[in-house]
Amino acid sequence: MITLAEYPIMSLGEARAERDRLRALVKGGANPTQVARIERAAQTERARSTFSAIAIELLEKRTKEGLTPGSVKRERRLIEKDLASISDIPITDVTAPVLLVALRKLEKRGVAETAHRTRSLASRVFRYAIATGRATSNPADSLVGALEQPRTRHFASITDPAQISDLLRAMYSYQGSPVTLAALRLGPMLFVRPGELRKARWEDVDLEKAEWRFVASKTGTPHIVPLSSQAKEVFEDLRHLTRRSEFVFPGVRSSKRPMSENTINAALRNLGFDGDTITGHGFRAMARTVLDEVLGFRPDHIEHQLAHAVRDPLGRAYNRTAHLPERKKMMQAWADYLDQLRESTEKVVSIRRKAG
Repeated sequence: MITLAEYPIMSLGEARAERDRLRALVKGGANPTQVARIERAAQTERARSTFSAIAIELLEKRTKEGLTPGSVKRERRLIEKDLASISDIPITDVTAPVLLVALRKLEKRGVAETAHRTRSLASRVFRYAIATGRATSNPADSLVGALEQPRTRHFASITDPAQISDLLRAMYSYQGSPVTLAALRLGPMLFVRPGELRKARWEDVDLEKAEWRFVASKTGTPHIVPLSSQAKEVFEDLRHLTRRSEFVFPGVRSSKRPMSENTINAALRNLGFDGDTITGHGFRAMARTVLDEVLGFRPDHIEHQLAHAVRDPLGRAYNRTAHLPERKKMMQAWADYLDQLRESTEKVVSIRRKAG
């Protein structure tokens, strides 16, 4: 005897058909209960072996290992939205052509960069599936070169001294939060990456030595930013406002979190500078160009201060203290030059000079 289901969830005709199937199993020497248990186990295993199930499993593993919340959110969106067409397919059935169809949809939307990022994510999922015994090949690797190459995008910037002068005057007239105003003032002076600026911690700022030390976000190496007298003054004023937070620029909603990544760009938009004119990241290109072409500082000193991977003639990476005295002079000269541009009431003329 076995219970099939309740009426009317299962019709009489369906019940008879199921009865006949079970009778055939018994006649063949099988136990219907054991067969049902095996089928349920197989269904569970198939559910655990779909592309999305393995992708989410890997994402949870990486989250525990320290993947940032922003990256978790982006990768989950790629899995659940951009790869939705293959999410319920057993990973062993996801071939290169099947994956390519999903990626082509992204290309048609005009987001080639996202298509490449999605292919890279799929490749990680396949490698994890191979390592855990649920796949034997990585079709995502076969698609290298099959996707449209994204166009190189450069961050908008202003490098003409006269336009920099106008920008600085506008930024110093900002009427919003004093914390945002401080970030606007320090952005061009320090020209660090926007994420490094907004996540700055007081424990890393030494006002007595006039230095800010942290680990560069892109290279993962220790970095030193010498503070000009102007930058030091901004930090000192800011300390009275935010010293109770670990962050130099705490968020509006919670002092336990740093300033939003959109704050600087939003402030620039409010001042009338759109994203095609200048962005927070554009301060780096501004400094690189003017320090070289106008103020005449050595390119390697500039690259060091930009926290780029600079190597010596033997191919070895320089340490964070390389050319520090020269960089201190450069940062003070840069801050002085920005003040001259901002305070100038006459037409600014670019005069190239050699750094002393």
